[in-house]
Amino acid sequence: MLAGAPVELVTLRDLPPIAEPAETGLTFEENARLKALYYSARSGMTTVAEDSGLAIDGMNGEPGVHSARFLRPDATYPERFAEIFRRLEGPPARSRAARFVCALTVADEGRILFEARGVIEGEIAREARGAGGFGYDPIFYYPPYNATLAEVSEEAKLAVAHRGKAFRALASWLTQLPESR
Repeated sequence: MLAGAPVELVTLRDLPPIAEPAETGLTFEENARLKALYYSARSGMTTVAEDSGLAIDGMNGEPGVHSARFLRPDATYPERFAEIFRRLEGPPARSRAARFVCALTVADEGRILFEARGVIEGEIAREARGAGGFGYDPIFYYPPYNATLAEVSEEAKLAVAHRGKAFRALASWLTQLPESR
């Protein structure tokens, strides 16, 4: 997603181990900022961090910032899907409208340099379908594709998905920076 951007990418795997921060933010943006500032301070490098998740209208925005730990940290995705289906079936039946959100932050030397947000709107399918993607993709139905995100190619998914949108905004910002950066 950052092909052609004028940066050298380094991942956490390329650095000495850094303990993960507690994700205490109440929003995706707060968690992305927290992680970007934390890792930048510990690595001494300009850092990109993101926080993503699934927000379901009929569950008051849950699992939201707790998407990766919904139910419990070691829950399987089939367990999470079953609980989501149970909660949406009611009674009364609840809205299946949902969205994936990705908040992305770039930080350096204690400052936020850039932020982006990507969102894809859809709904929760009646059953899990598809073997592609990961996480909640098998239950996220995207009406324009008439499919769940797990039923489409990675290329088709990135063209419309929340992370693709946020990282394309980052790539655009990076290409506009002066070369001395």
